[in-house]
Amino acid sequence: MFWKFDLHTTSHIDTLLDKEDVTLTEVMDEEDVLQECKAQNHKLVDFLVRPQCMEDLVGYITQEPNDDVEEKIKYKYPNISCELLTSDVGQINDRLGEDDSLLMKLYGFLQNEPPLNPLLASFFSKVLSILIGRKPEHIVEFLRKREDFVDLMIKHIGTSAIMDLLLRMLTCIEPQQLRQDVLNWLNEEKVIQRLVDMLQPSQDEDRHSNASQSLCEIIRLSRDQMFQVQGCSEPDPLLATLEKQETVEQLLSNIFDKEKNESAIVSVIQILLTLFETRRPAFEGHLELCPPGLNHPSFSVNQSILDAVRPRLKDFHQLLLEPPKKTVLKTTWGVLDPPVGNTRLNVVRLVASLLQANTHIINQELINLNMLGVILDMYFKYIWNNFLHIQVEICTAMILAMPPTQSDAEINRDEDQEPIRENILITHLFQKCRLIQRILDAWSSNESEQLEGGRRRGYMGHLTRIANSIVHNSDKGPNGTQIQQLISGDDRERWEAFTSGQLADTNKKNTVDLVNTHHIHSSSDDEVDFKDSGFHQDSSLQQAFSDYQMQQMTSNFIEQFGFNDEEFADQDDVVDIPFDRISDINFSLNTNESANMALFEACCKEKIQQFEDAGSDEEDIWDEKDMTFAPEAQRRPRSSGSTDSEESTDSEEEDVKRDPFEPANTAADDRMEVDSGEGAGQWSTDEAAQTPVSPRGKLGGSDADEEPASDRITETVTNGSMKETLSLTVDAKTETAVFKSPALFPLPQPAGRGPALS
Repeated sequence: MFWKFDLHTTSHIDTLLDKEDVTLTEVMDEEDVLQECKAQNHKLVDFLVRPQCMEDLVGYITQEPNDDVEEKIKYKYPNISCELLTSDVGQINDRLGEDDSLLMKLYGFLQNEPPLNPLLASFFSKVLSILIGRKPEHIVEFLRKREDFVDLMIKHIGTSAIMDLLLRMLTCIEPQQLRQDVLNWLNEEKVIQRLVDMLQPSQDEDRHSNASQSLCEIIRLSRDQMFQVQGCSEPDPLLATLEKQETVEQLLSNIFDKEKNESAIVSVIQILLTLFETRRPAFEGHLELCPPGLNHPSFSVNQSILDAVRPRLKDFHQLLLEPPKKTVLKTTWGVLDPPVGNTRLNVVRLVASLLQANTHIINQELINLNMLGVILDMYFKYIWNNFLHIQVEICTAMILAMPPTQSDAEINRDEDQEPIRENILITHLFQKCRLIQRILDAWSSNESEQLEGGRRRGYMGHLTRIANSIVHNSDKGPNGTQIQQLISGDDRERWEAFTSGQLADTNKKNTVDLVNTHHIHSSSDDEVDFKDSGFHQDSSLQQAFSDYQMQQMTSNFIEQFGFNDEEFADQDDVVDIPFDRISDINFSLNTNESANMALFEACCKEKIQQFEDAGSDEEDIWDEKDMTFAPEAQRRPRSSGSTDSEESTDSEEEDVKRDPFEPANTAADDRMEVDSGEGAGQWSTDEAAQTPVSPRGKLGGSDADEEPASDRITETVTNGSMKETLSLTVDAKTETAVFKSPALFPLPQPAGRGPALS
């Protein structure tokens, strides 16, 4: 039936295009126009590349829609036009990319006054970007002939789509020589200087942000490109211009020689942070190809940048003391007047980058200005600003771990010891900034507040890591000897008491425990219910089953938690047991595992076999049946063995009060065969004479027939301290042995030989 229907449907567009007076809007109204275009429907593509259609498509993405158009369909046709022009169809790319009149119409969008329509700007940028990728030579030649192109790009840099277009011109041009020509052209047009001029306090925040982001991406893209194409002899002119001292000085002059503007300051600092990036990974494994010792011009801080920044460090220091005015900030815990602000936070990030450069002249200037002391003051003042805390932690960690510079002086030591070079930043940090004393005072103050019911201060976690960094570097760091010398006198005693006491306790608490602090107990999901197991509580099989389960549970428990029974005396001390004591665990359980396993498997076979006869024609084995016993059988004790179980009795009443879900009898075929060779050393055999028994009742739905007499042996199962007597029947003909448990077969067996009850 499926093939009776013609599932191949003719496109509505093909039918529509057969009309002589079809319009572009009618075609664009079709739902599948984009799919048909990407599928390169010849009739549709031939229609779209008509001169008038191409002009209309370009017009839709470059001209503002009429205001009287309904809002929900106002940008319908511009959106569809953009999708059609960027569908990457060769004929459309050729017609648009090689027709200068269409390109001029497209280029005219940049000649509009700012601000540009952001949606139309995205359409324009997307179309021109795909043309740059598909027709790079022609598009670059066309743009270079437009003398105002760079001016218009800078003019509209506040529009994100235009910024993206500028960056695409640096990345999407594949021929290396053509890309180099574009870089030289843009450098000749002074695109870097024009972007720097955008970072004036008089410009708006969008221009600040986009100009800064453009310069940062140019730095990263240029460095990555220089590393990947190492055979290129020509340097990147845009990167070289950016790294010039006069360019950096112009950036700093824009923010310091005029009114303070937080947006401009933050944008300039972002550029400086990018310039200070020593290595920029471009792909997986990049850092492995560029080891730290590699002296590559694109992966080391240019000295001209440091020379431009050093005279302005006093201005950055002043920003820490007097940042741009911020409104009072009310928080849930108090009032911030003034708050830290984005300016001061980025200045601290800049200091961290300068410390990473580790040059003597910069380090000395930071010491002279006491910038580290001011930063520490902010750290302890703004107790909840974790963005600030992490930067301060980075600064201290770098100072402690950095080796001294070649210009640092040597420390005089004893004559028998070699002189060491002094790290001037560490000396400043411990003496002028009083780092050790401030850590100890802040710790004591925090503990006092917590004892009075106060909250733990927000910087305590970072303070813990700073203290641990001091301990580590004093022991194994490159400045260990100097740090130990700087911690002296009363500070040494307080510090040693602190590190061995409070700090050690905090580190212990911060360590992830393998055992939680709650008392160990089983959940409802883990509990196993043995009550309804169908076994008599005093039977040897039940005892073996319980012992086997207990052994497995105990073994699993030991494997999971690693404790012996002596450690369960006090649950409160469980969490204090170290994990390395697992190797000293001495656990033993006196049980006969092989016998228990055999009994457990035999019990399982007995229970499973009862369900295998469900399909027979006999009566249901679970039905209640009447059964009578011979008087002598009722008076006969059930077994001659003994057991320590308090629940085991020889009374007839105990036999009657068994599990109500236990079957009243067992089918004739429900036997458990035991290999006489197993457990030979675990069974004690006593032959006893058995007398026949004649039950008067129905077994399995019919009268029980008497069986020929067979040898009956009474077996005593030894399970630890427990003993239980089982009845073992040996059939001489079949040479099989069948044992019966009093729990499963509660019928008492009289003495003497006779047929075995099955």
